[in-house]
This record gives sequence, C-alpha cells and structure tokens, in this order.
Amino acid sequence: MSSHHIVKDDQEPALIIANGASCSEELLGQLLEWSPIVIVLDSAMSRVMELGIKVDVLLGDFDRDFDSNHYKEMQYPLEIIHTPDPNKTDLEKAFDYLIERKVPAVNVVWATGKRADHTITNITSIVKYRDRLKIVLFDDHSKIFLLPKKYEKWYPAQSVISLIPIGAVHGIHSQNLFYPLANDSLTIGYRTGSSNHVAEDGIVTIYHDEGDLILMECWD
Repeated sequence: MSSHHIVKDDQEPALIIANGASCSEELLGQLLEWSPIVIVLDSAMSRVMELGIKVDVLLGDFDRDFDSNHYKEMQYPLEIIHTPDPNKTDLEKAFDYLIERKVPAVNVVWATGKRADHTITNITSIVKYRDRLKIVLFDDHSKIFLLPKKYEKWYPAQSVISLIPIGAVHGIHSQNLFYPLANDSLTIGYRTGSSNHVAEDGIVTIYHDEGDLILMECWD
C-alpha cells in the first residue's frame, strides 16, 4: 500500500475513509493515488494507521475517550476537526467540511457493510448534497452514486445496474437496459430497479423527471 497520495489538485476527488467493512487494498490504493486530500472518520483511524496511509484530516465527535492528539503526533501534519453535532453523522460532517473548502467531488470507502443502519444512512444521505458535492461510494462489489435527471454512459453487455429510489421517483425512462423503463415510477419498499443489466455493448441512457434516484454498478 502506498503511504500517501501523489496528486495535489483540488479538482480531483477527495477521499473519505469511513468505518464500515474494509475494501481491498487494490481499490483503496487506486483511490488514494489520485486524491488531493484524505479524510478519516475518527473511529476508523487506528485501522487506517495499520495500513500505513498518510492522513490529511481526522474528523469526528471523538467520543469513547478518543485521543486525537495521539494521532496528531504520529501523522504530522494532521488537521483535526472536532464535530460534536449530534444531528449529523460523521460522514455528513465530512461532506460539509469539503463543501466549505470548495472541493467539488469526493470518493468514499468503508461506508458499507458491518452495521446495516450505518450502511443505509450513508447511502441515502448523499441525496441532500445533490447540488453541492459530487459523491461516489465504493466497495469491493459496487459503485454507488446519485443520478442527474439525464444520465448517459457506455457499458459492456451484462453489466449489472441497480436503480434504487430514495422515496418515490417518477417519469423514469431507459435505453439499452434488459428490463426497460418507460415512464415508470419506483418507490423504495414497494418497487425498485434492482439487478437490471445492460442489454448490449453501448450507451445506457436513463432519464427521470422527479425524485432522487441512485444508481449502483454491481459485480460479484
């Protein structure tokens, strides 16, 4: 594992390391290489230190007798951000920090797995940042992001794509998906677009008129 990232350009996505299930070192290394700033949530810091990663920002509420100064000495220079607000998760506080710094995009790892409540909250919370921060969540089996009203991307045939509504989403149309959508609605808990796949090599197009729609590129 590379000890640090090499790019220092705020146009590249930052990286947040949360405290869910670990991803592969290969994936983590790829994301670290192009991240201008690495933020670690407090509860993950000891795990990150074991991997020899240089951290730029340590952020959290520092509860459970957490000694942030211990890491400041070991990771100098390290910015420590104490965020005790109980009404937001530490991940949301990290998003707020990046918005304040005018960083346009962020990749997030270790945000899924382990506790189901944390996974659901981390995924669904990205919708409130739609117009302020481009957020992509990664793990070893998926890439998760919020769709704009019109989305186009080239995919190979059989690529698994899941469309997950946050609440209700209306006026959904698709092109080049095996199970097409034509002015359809999806509602969490009732009908979702899970485990669809690309019909043939080429551009996939997805439109929706109303609501928040998350796309998950999935692989086993």
